[in-house]
Amino acid sequence: MKHRKKLSVAVLLFLACLSLSIYGRSLWHPIYVFVVGGRTVQEAVDQFQKNAESRLRPHFHTAQINFPPQELTLIGLKEEKQLELWAKNDEGWKLIHTYPILAASGSAGPKLREGDRQVPEGMYRIAGLNPNSSYHLSMKLNYPNRIDRHYAELEGRTEPGSNIFIQGKDLSIGCLAMGDSAIEELFVLVHLVGMQNVNILIAPHDVRKRSLFPVPESLPKWTTKLYESIETEFKSYDKSAQGVQIDFVSSADDSVLGNRRAFSRTYGATNRPR
Repeated sequence: MKHRKKLSVAVLLFLACLSLSIYGRSLWHPIYVFVVGGRTVQEAVDQFQKNAESRLRPHFHTAQINFPPQELTLIGLKEEKQLELWAKNDEGWKLIHTYPILAASGSAGPKLREGDRQVPEGMYRIAGLNPNSSYHLSMKLNYPNRIDRHYAELEGRTEPGSNIFIQGKDLSIGCLAMGDSAIEELFVLVHLVGMQNVNILIAPHDVRKRSLFPVPESLPKWTTKLYESIETEFKSYDKSAQGVQIDFVSSADDSVLGNRRAFSRTYGATNRPR
């Protein structure tokens, strides 16, 4: 009996440690980095660039886009669980590669508050690169952007949430978990292109296959204007007409706030990663 009890305790301890190592990375990994020391963005790029480039270059060669390109757009499709990589050179936008999203919580609809487990929807920028992420590597989005903050203020939502990342591993609460190999490629590529030259577009599903309308009545009324702007942005990324040069200019200011500005001015990155 005592032997069985000891064995049961050992099994429980093992399972607890295993669960902590997998699901509790955000708790113990920062301590680990503090003790052993972190790495810089450049050190992470130096570590992963050779292998990442060897995997990326064939995709760019097939698309006939120079590596590294002038500009990037990452399109996140929540329902399809896909992240499309588009690149732009003088000849226009072309689809380079489609990555599977290994984990993403929530459902269709914009993120509204801290803890709602939602992946945001709209147009964003990369706010920073985190080479010491609890999830291998990560890239922080500038959520909440100006549009998110505007409607949060109008609706009296004081905590719209923060710390939304495109990251490695396969765990997520409101982030896009891509796995380690994919995030290495994206991290290196974003560094080479420059964060200021990277656009992020996140939609509830692929609007090139199915419209976002009618908008579910359960979503805020302003979601209609948000979805109009998302559908407009998707016109720049037509898989059947690759190579057509269309500037990534956001219509969100026209439809939501009434001022026409370029994407970079409307959704400029202001925050830093954890």
